[in-house]
Amino acid sequence: MDLSIVIPIKDEAENLLGLLEEITSAINPTGFSYEVIVIDDGSRDSSWEVLTALIEKFPFLRAYRFQFNCGKAAALSLGFSKANGCYVATLDGDLQDDPLEIPKMITLLESGYDLVSGWKKRRHDPWHKTWPSKFFNLTVSLVSGQRLHDFNCGIKVYRSSVVRFIPLYGDFHRFIPVMAKWQGFRITEMPVVHRARAHGVSKYGVSRLVSGFLDLLTLLFLKSFGAKPLHFFGLIGMLFALCGMSIFGYFGVEWLQTGALHVRPLLLMGGFSLVMGVQFVSLGLLGEMMNGNKKQVYPVAGMLPNQKSCREDCNDIS
Repeated sequence: MDLSIVIPIKDEAENLLGLLEEITSAINPTGFSYEVIVIDDGSRDSSWEVLTALIEKFPFLRAYRFQFNCGKAAALSLGFSKANGCYVATLDGDLQDDPLEIPKMITLLESGYDLVSGWKKRRHDPWHKTWPSKFFNLTVSLVSGQRLHDFNCGIKVYRSSVVRFIPLYGDFHRFIPVMAKWQGFRITEMPVVHRARAHGVSKYGVSRLVSGFLDLLTLLFLKSFGAKPLHFFGLIGMLFALCGMSIFGYFGVEWLQTGALHVRPLLLMGGFSLVMGVQFVSLGLLGEMMNGNKKQVYPVAGMLPNQKSCREDCNDIS
């Protein structure tokens, strides 16, 4: 299988037929063997019934359904686990992404990249979606060190080796290029056509900006201390313990000199600091114990430095 196209959807019944027809028109001329994997993320309209009917017309279609809305990251994770292609592309199911961009992105991918992310240079969305998105993308670029104009663009193309090493949960699908960069993969972006939504409504609001920044904070913590939590919690615990011991040392010297010891707020603060120090160190040790029970998986570089074809790339990946 040359190409797998993963499409998470939610309440997109009116768009599915047109989307699959566009994919057929875009990919058939390339000669690629391909499959389309649609993940129904708890739709409440007739999306699943439409997919069931369309399988007869489009034999390359595979569909999976969540019983309730699990989120885009969960849908993409399931799609990636089912993908058989040497290349994996993602599309949104709202017809705002043009499947004709996928062959162009594959060509760019073969020039020496592992992930090509789309850039909606001209967006057909209202200002209350575009301006927060620009601010979010600028912030992520500055914090992560990976400069992209549109981290959350729905259309992306990956080598299959990339999707195997990107853990997705929560809303981490926004940060796939960041996580791929941290794993050592080569990232670039390409301007893509963005179209106005013809049917249905957007599933995202302004509230995702707040959750996006919280997820970014989580991601930065996991990158810096996910494999060594004691380095974070232990440092805080040592500072608390040092503060507590200094306070008790001060009162110890005073007791030796005067023979009297009075309970004062500072003494209580010293006791509190020692207890907090023990708590933080214990928390770090528990994190280390949990990490010790997990098997860490690392991406292995390919044997061919300049892979030019999909089949060479696929055969090289164990």
